[in-house]
Amino acid sequence: MKSFKGVFVKTLKILPAINSWRKGFPFPSNPLHHTFHHQNRHTQPVYKDQECKSNIKETDLDIDVDTNKPSPKEDHSRLPNSNAIVKDESVEVESEEHPCLKDFEERCPPGGEDSVVLYTTSLRGIRKTFEDCRSIRYLLNSFKILIHERDVSMDMEFREELWRLFGERVVPPKLFIKGRYIGGADEVIGLHEEGKLKKLLKGIPSINIPCRDCANMRFLVCPNCDGSRKIFDQTGFDDQHCLQCPDCNENGLVKCPVCS
Repeated sequence: MKSFKGVFVKTLKILPAINSWRKGFPFPSNPLHHTFHHQNRHTQPVYKDQECKSNIKETDLDIDVDTNKPSPKEDHSRLPNSNAIVKDESVEVESEEHPCLKDFEERCPPGGEDSVVLYTTSLRGIRKTFEDCRSIRYLLNSFKILIHERDVSMDMEFREELWRLFGERVVPPKLFIKGRYIGGADEVIGLHEEGKLKKLLKGIPSINIPCRDCANMRFLVCPNCDGSRKIFDQTGFDDQHCLQCPDCNENGLVKCPVCS
């Protein structure tokens, strides 16, 4: 009994030393608790005051998923106005859909202030020129409008007139609408493919019946010399009394009095 009592007393004396030794080397009392603490460090914090949690709005703070950090809020006031962009696009589309003759160069042929004037040629010497003239003629005739076609091969006066307009020698076809130069074959076909040529022809009178005198050829054989370009005076009928017809052109033709 005495020995047990002595051991108990010695143990009580050693306990303070053990406690002081444990304070110098702290160890986690529960390793599982330590591991659980590190695994849940990114979990949602627990608010003791629930009112504080309700005051935080989701729109005031945007969370970046990758970095788990708050990203700065975008300033929507600096963004361009979408309505203004749509308005500008609509204005641009409207200008494309409604072309104006004022956008083209002002170059008016004689008598072409309120009409459509087309300079062409019917000669097949240069195949491309002939094919371009025929294409533009066929295209304009499909609109069934009144066209003043001036064939430079039928009358030299038309050729000189076209050259004076440009100040140089140019080849047809050349299209003019109400005193504005539209262009040649490439420009006219391009406008037609974009749907703009028909709008430029607005206001031009339509024609459905060909001319009863020349069948839209715009020229007739000279009735004075019958296309020979020669007339004779009353004194004789030989070459010495032959004169050049003053009424027709170099081809023995006169302009149609109905459609020209």
